Amino acid sequence: MTKLSDTQALILSAAAQRPEHIALPLPESLRGGAAAKVVGALLAKGFLQEVDANVRKGEPVWRESGDGHGVTLVATDAGFAAIGIETEDANPAPVGATDAPTEQPAPEAATETEAAPKARTPREGTKQATLIAMLRAPEGATLDEIVAATGWLPHTARGAMSGALKKKLGLTITSEKVEGRGRVYAICD
Repeated sequence: MTKLSDTQALILSAAAQRPEHIALPLPESLRGGAAAKVVGALLAKGFLQEVDANVRKGEPVWRESGDGHGVTLVATDAGFAAIGIETEDANPAPVGATDAPTEQPAPEAATETEAAPKARTPREGTKQATLIAMLRAPEGATLDEIVAATGWLPHTARGAMSGALKKKLGLTITSEKVEGRGRVYAICD
């Protein structure tokens, strides 16, 4: 099963319950650029498709096409499969389906590996690079040593370890008390 964000799954689930599987309206908390990004990803994966909106029937409009017609979003069979809903048959594209490019730039092709955070590497010569080098040393580093090397306050050094190194870079940091030295931090590889 394809990895979807909670928002993407919510959009597809709501579309499955609506007449003609229209994905609009989007959740109220999703607006502007965030909406364009989430919808762009679903379009790129083939889970949604753009079709001409029937304004007379009251179908909501996602965007205006270049020729003055409105375009709405419809969930596809692939979108339903992504949330675990099997369709009875492979439905042909709805009447008015368009393969015209969207006005929003489509995100790069999504893959299953995209769920993992992108590997980030710090620039050379930065305080963060200094911190990483100190923590990768066999003996690790104490908070006092990190503060002296970087010029940060103790709370900034601890925040850098928990935020930038653990959360953003995905590094595993250990902490242990060493007799005569105090608490020593190190990166486990």
